Amino acid sequence: MKSYVAVLYSIILRDKRRVVMTDLRAMAERLGYHAPRTLVATGNIVFDAPEQPIADIEAEMESTFAVTFGRHVDIIARAGEDWRKLAAGNPFPAESEADPTRVHVRVMRSPLHSDVLEMFRGHCSRGERMEIVGGDLWVDFGGKASESKLLGVLTTKRLGIGTFRNWNTVRVLRDMLPD
Repeated sequence: MKSYVAVLYSIILRDKRRVVMTDLRAMAERLGYHAPRTLVATGNIVFDAPEQPIADIEAEMESTFAVTFGRHVDIIARAGEDWRKLAAGNPFPAESEADPTRVHVRVMRSPLHSDVLEMFRGHCSRGERMEIVGGDLWVDFGGKASESKLLGVLTTKRLGIGTFRNWNTVRVLRDMLPD
């Protein structure tokens, strides 16, 4: 058995309905995943499963999610040790500790290259800083991400499949993994 983390791009369904985490855990159990645990109502799930390629987990979860909930949602998965590396690679540790909601990581399905940063530097109007670590995009928004013009341009169309998580979420998911 191996531990995995999966993060959903969205938990919003039709008519402003949201995915209920008990339903997400039940879906994981139907897939044969063991001990699924979710982080409040955030669209994040940690589980144990036989070792398999990440792409297989993502495809299986996405297709089952579409059948279960009636909507396709991108799901990005990482092996537990890779999630720990992601957390350890935070290039803004002091800022994260001062305010864990100001630092976010866009967890990517396919790794980004450092040349991507230049495409977005012009949108950093409030002192935002960006780094690519292990193919994922880390952003110190310098305050509330929702108040930054940068957030609106960091889209799937421009970057590829991925989803943002703030430092609080990254850290808690890391801590949910077994030792």
